[in-house]
Amino acid sequence: MAQNTVEKTSVTLLGLGAMGTALARTWLATGHPLTVWNRTPARVAALAADGASAADSAAEAVAANTLIVVCLLDDASVDEALAGTDLADKDLVNLTTSTPAQARARAEWARERGARYLDGGIMAVPPMIGVPEAGGYVFYSGSRELFERHKETLGIPAATTYVGEDAGFAALHDVALLSGMYGMFAGTAHAFALIRNEDIDPASLAPLLADWLVAMAPAVHQTADHLRSSDFTTGVVSNLAMQVAGTPTFLSTAEQQGVSPELLSPYFELMRRRLTEDNGEEGLTGVIDLLVQ
Repeated sequence: MAQNTVEKTSVTLLGLGAMGTALARTWLATGHPLTVWNRTPARVAALAADGASAADSAAEAVAANTLIVVCLLDDASVDEALAGTDLADKDLVNLTTSTPAQARARAEWARERGARYLDGGIMAVPPMIGVPEAGGYVFYSGSRELFERHKETLGIPAATTYVGEDAGFAALHDVALLSGMYGMFAGTAHAFALIRNEDIDPASLAPLLADWLVAMAPAVHQTADHLRSSDFTTGVVSNLAMQVAGTPTFLSTAEQQGVSPELLSPYFELMRRRLTEDNGEEGLTGVIDLLVQ
């Protein structure tokens, strides 16, 4: 019987918080040699017991392998961890949450030290790592060649989505999607607040609300089409004038229910401002241009 002799890529992982530990256990479970380092030695010891090589310092961990994955608290932590390490000819993949500007600066910082660079934005929580059916994935941006070289290894903990040579694009996509998520959470918070003091079981509203949000989600495609064409009227069913006319009902209902309108009012104000600049036949896309400074 033929044996599988394909050598699996060795990985160095800096950072063993909840996400880093989940990444580490997934690589170990699939047979990838793994060197780990963390400022808290106890976390290193736990993974060493499962087969990881423990490094006493970040510099030692970096020296062990070519592929270096960083998953730390913030950009400042990356500076601290990598200070004094030799990154020449290393493949540095930074999964630390950052801003686009920080990612671009980190890419230049890596190049100055002789390293190749990829930035990543993780669209998952730790329990989703290593569970393909959970739907988690990671945005990657920076060197396409580097991404293609390590795509298989990086794709083991979670699916991969490459979004461009600009190192800041992974962080930008990450924050854009999470911003949409928080907008949804704001709307659901207001919805539940409206029924909070009524004889309505929140569990009965939840499936109705979830189904409604799913039904509305395809509207993002129309928004994208409007932005690409600069025609904000195509396919509009409920135009801006009609929607602005309806906003007093939402505000009055909130007042009657004893609910603060602070989550809705800023958006309604943008709608009213846009209406003063438009004939009212467009949809809601125009508020985006009011946000761009």
